[in-house]
Amino acid sequence: MFDHVKFGVTNYEVSKAFYLRVLAPLGVVAGAEGAPSYGVELYVPGGQASLCLFQATEKPARLHIAFVAATRSQVDAFYRAALEAGAIDNGPPGIRHQYNASYYAAFVIDPDGHNIEAVCHGGES
Repeated sequence: MFDHVKFGVTNYEVSKAFYLRVLAPLGVVAGAEGAPSYGVELYVPGGQASLCLFQATEKPARLHIAFVAATRSQVDAFYRAALEAGAIDNGPPGIRHQYNASYYAAFVIDPDGHNIEAVCHGGES
């Protein structure tokens, strides 16, 4: 749905390492990178959208970002990787019936307090 989302982080190296580790189960890799004030682009090869991080001096407002997972096992792997990378649990993997019967997601809080989600909209493939 989006081309890219770019947001500031308070510790560029910590956040870059966090997102690369947490999103690796979803196939995300690092792309173009400049100085920390410019940042880094994270994307899925062959995909249409990217997430860009850059060093900021002010603390940004809390964001909610949901990443697409192709399978429920990717959601599970995202959640485990996030906790291992220092994220705070904000909702373990599971069906979220309040959204729909096949909405399988996990939520974590990143190093800057952002609510990060991985979601699979179908059954396991």
